[in-house]
Amino acid sequence: MSPLKVIMPSVLPVLAALLVTLGVARGGHELPVYPSYYPHEIAIETMPPERAVDLLRGATLHAYLGAEPRFASAVPASVRVVESLGSFIIVRINPAARSAPDERSACAVVETIARDMADKPGFVFHPYPVTPLHGDYLYHVDRAEAAKARLLGALAALPPQNLMVRASGALADLVRPEWRAQGPDWDAAIEEVDAAEVVAASTTSLNGWLGPPWVKSGWFHAERLLADATDDAEAKHRTEAMAQRLEAGDYRDAVERVNLEREVVATLAGGCRRRVAGYTVKRQYFSAEFTNGIENIGFDAIEGLNSPIFIRTVKLKDFPWNGWLKLGIDVRPEAAWNPIGGFEDGFGRLLWSAIGDPALFSTPYDSGWMLNRIADVQSNSGR
Repeated sequence: MSPLKVIMPSVLPVLAALLVTLGVARGGHELPVYPSYYPHEIAIETMPPERAVDLLRGATLHAYLGAEPRFASAVPASVRVVESLGSFIIVRINPAARSAPDERSACAVVETIARDMADKPGFVFHPYPVTPLHGDYLYHVDRAEAAKARLLGALAALPPQNLMVRASGALADLVRPEWRAQGPDWDAAIEEVDAAEVVAASTTSLNGWLGPPWVKSGWFHAERLLADATDDAEAKHRTEAMAQRLEAGDYRDAVERVNLEREVVATLAGGCRRRVAGYTVKRQYFSAEFTNGIENIGFDAIEGLNSPIFIRTVKLKDFPWNGWLKLGIDVRPEAAWNPIGGFEDGFGRLLWSAIGDPALFSTPYDSGWMLNRIADVQSNSGR
């Protein structure tokens, strides 16, 4: 597993200029203008989490962007963590289940399962598709809190005696043992949808442009997750019409836009065939060791460290600028190398963040955009 090294072409002219300058510089004087903090060499290595633990402890790996590594003992003080949105946890009704022949019974089953998961470790109970890690959460906080209070405050009805819930892997821990389905018959399934993959699957990269603008919005994620949550044809048509208006900018002002977003989410969350029960938090580790670690770091609230903002803000402690950045990831490169549209797997997205250099990229904690390398400064000439 030899690491992939990327030498940033944009740095080469700067280095050439430095060599010329150093040839005539006098001892004891430093350059008055420093280049960007942007690393001039980035090594990306595919590795399992166990290897990442050893390298992070030894300060020979700057950051690990894969699955959360498990430290056998306490995490060293030199290793820090950043948290972002991990996965949406979905409860889905089996269309053939006899326990949910209609919408009312489907709601009873899915809400019983969701309420029973509320106190499970490793899971944040949040029965609303827009989470506190979304930049537009403030537009939905009242409805999100009301949904949570309604489920937790309702008198728990006796669950169906033959309730069978299908879940695999770590998700099985969210289901009480007597409910776990062991065969082909099941009433509902607990599923996990990676939030970063929802963003990646809907993002288009073309000629230095990343989009669409709503790719990190909570209402858009709700539409991606719950478009088939109801059998009501009228509700589906109404949701599609409102989503089209939001995407086309067909609204008078910000107030109408926010009301449209709230209505889209409310309509989608009203169905019970597929319901968001909560989410998980993704934890990614990096080295802040005194000499060889990272001094400055930025990350995305949904994509975490595998995002353009990380590559453009990371600064190493042992260099006043640039430096050799060493990163680990748990997936091998599998997608086709597409220098126009970008790379579509986790490894490729990290690589594209380093070499794509878009003019704009997503703000780290919101669904808006920020300029890359330049600032929108208003001229005051002539005053």
